Amino acid sequence: MIKKLFSFLLLGAVLLASCDEVEEMGKYDNWQERNEAYMDSIARLAGNNYVLNMEQADAMQLGQFYAIKDPSASTSETTRYIYCRKLTANPDGVRPLYTGENSTVSAYYHGTLITGDNFDGNFDGYGATDTSIPLPPALWPTAFDQPTSFTVTGVFSGWTWPLQYMRTGERWLLYIPWQSGYGESGYSSILGYSTLVFDICLESIVK
Repeated sequence: MIKKLFSFLLLGAVLLASCDEVEEMGKYDNWQERNEAYMDSIARLAGNNYVLNMEQADAMQLGQFYAIKDPSASTSETTRYIYCRKLTANPDGVRPLYTGENSTVSAYYHGTLITGDNFDGNFDGYGATDTSIPLPPALWPTAFDQPTSFTVTGVFSGWTWPLQYMRTGERWLLYIPWQSGYGESGYSSILGYSTLVFDICLESIVK
């Protein structure tokens, strides 16, 4: 009787583990196609809203979708874009620079996949599945959260180019296609061809 009970429990454990594996595999079925379809939908929302210079960055309407060219991922045949939404504006803030004394910044960020799963970050912000974000935003870093410092050129291109249009004190959502993120190979637990959505609060310039 004890042997039969043990066998039954063991079989149940194996079946549960198998179900979890199937669900996890199914979660990432057609991953490249789904991620590219997601970015196509964001591109349609942005339409002809492009940010081509600093003046246009300052004139961005809060909550609207915009496209920023990624020179690092673009080719002579294809222009790649990173998409963004400004959630808060600060016209008196300072912009980071590509190199030099203003090239190191301190920021809060929250990164998610298109499934809404959080893969990295230092505060609880908005993600890919948040479609109705209030203005001003309701979620903010708390006293228990700590910002992270990094250089503008020390991150992937999906961050490098939008950061130079942001001002300190501003908060943007970035929608980064895989070509401007971790590419075909992915990184750590992030699969290749992953769209990355980041909620970024640019805190300050680090001297």
